[in-house]
Amino acid sequence: MFKFEHIVYFYALAAIPLMAVLVMLYFISRRKKLKRLGNSTLIAQLMPYSSHRKRILKAVLFSLGFSSLVLALCNLQTGSKLTEVKREGADIIVCLDVSNSMLAQDLSPNRLTRAKYALEKMIDQLEGDRMGLIIFAGEAYVQLPITTDYAAAKMFLESIGPGMVPVQGTKIADAITKACESFSNDEGKNRAIILITDGENHESAAIEAAEEAHKKGIMINTIGVGSPNGVPIPLIENGVMKGYRKDREGQTVVTKLNVDLLKTIASKAEGVFVQASQADIGLGAILDKIGELDKAQLESKMYTDYEDQFQWFLGLSLIFFTIEFLMSERISEWYKKINLFGNAA
Repeated sequence: MFKFEHIVYFYALAAIPLMAVLVMLYFISRRKKLKRLGNSTLIAQLMPYSSHRKRILKAVLFSLGFSSLVLALCNLQTGSKLTEVKREGADIIVCLDVSNSMLAQDLSPNRLTRAKYALEKMIDQLEGDRMGLIIFAGEAYVQLPITTDYAAAKMFLESIGPGMVPVQGTKIADAITKACESFSNDEGKNRAIILITDGENHESAAIEAAEEAHKKGIMINTIGVGSPNGVPIPLIENGVMKGYRKDREGQTVVTKLNVDLLKTIASKAEGVFVQASQADIGLGAILDKIGELDKAQLESKMYTDYEDQFQWFLGLSLIFFTIEFLMSERISEWYKKINLFGNAA
């Protein structure tokens, strides 16, 4: 088992393509300048020790050194001790709405981002519980199978956005059904669903799915994000707001929180409904409700000790940088005398 302690440093690898472009521009500029001086064959004879290959090799070595340094900063860690642990907790699956309406800004900065912030804090409070993550809009997908790996849960949560589900809509029934299928077949009353949505779904199928979940002993808690009065949905392209979404008649689309539906879903499955506010999205109250469940004893294997491996990449980086620094751009006298490849440069 391995993991990177500081994955944020991976963004630095984006500099490598930029460096490659700069090196190419340098070679093109140098070639043009040499052409202005005269005949290329004559210039090559006047500069017998100049090596084009060595310049390329130095650029490659620098890139390898830089990549190794970034990996060292990310700090690869390998699991060194696999332990079977027993813990008591509930199985929780979060169903998160990622439809376009979740970009509405009645919660700052928007409904979806506010929900993700709150979920990150919730994960920090979990002790012994297993967590899964399902995203839904017009369709529902398992983003993270139920697990005790809270670090993985946070990582998957960070990557969530509206573009991950191509079909738009708010199929709450599909999300509840998918969550029920993701639980184990254990009949114990230690399973709960947290449904986070604006509830813009007017089909009875969602209530029927909640009733089916209740028959299986699964609690459903709902969190309504948004305003019952309605707000427009921003139209965002390439990270820039271009206005608001409009329907086919050119009218601005307004999204409203469906409080009644979410209250009904929660009541059908012995859960609670909480309406999110800017100050509190309501996960605290939900966790208190889940705390009333009969906690099952869960067995799982996990790595309890990790060893840092950054020193290998740091050493490799120093080797590449040292070779690059000591390497001359000129062909040495002794290499010219060996003449293995006809002194090709």
